[in-house]
Amino acid sequence: MLIFDGDCGFCTSSARWIEDRLPTGTPVVPWQMLNIETLGLTEADVSTAAYWVDDDGTLHRGHRGIGRALQTMGRLWVVIGRLMVTPPISWLAKPVYALVARFRYMLPGSTDACKLPT
Repeated sequence: MLIFDGDCGFCTSSARWIEDRLPTGTPVVPWQMLNIETLGLTEADVSTAAYWVDDDGTLHRGHRGIGRALQTMGRLWVVIGRLMVTPPISWLAKPVYALVARFRYMLPGSTDACKLPT
């Protein structure tokens, strides 16, 4: 399952793009529609990063979560997803993801709700 911030237009657009490429039936859900506490997550967790939840409940935050989603999409995305979570590429993917998350309100499709508290 991919969990994203449903109040953020950029996050929603990105999640829908991923959802269109995931195997049918793979949940892509805004955190606002989940009982996040049952996953051990807080609002601060899910409002600042996307999460991938494996079938066994393992959580993957941020670039690791997107990497897992890409791997699940199949085809060439598997390779890109693996690279994203494997050093040395992951060393770059982590800060790039953090920058995108921090400045998501400046990206196409964003809304005022995309701005994170400073």
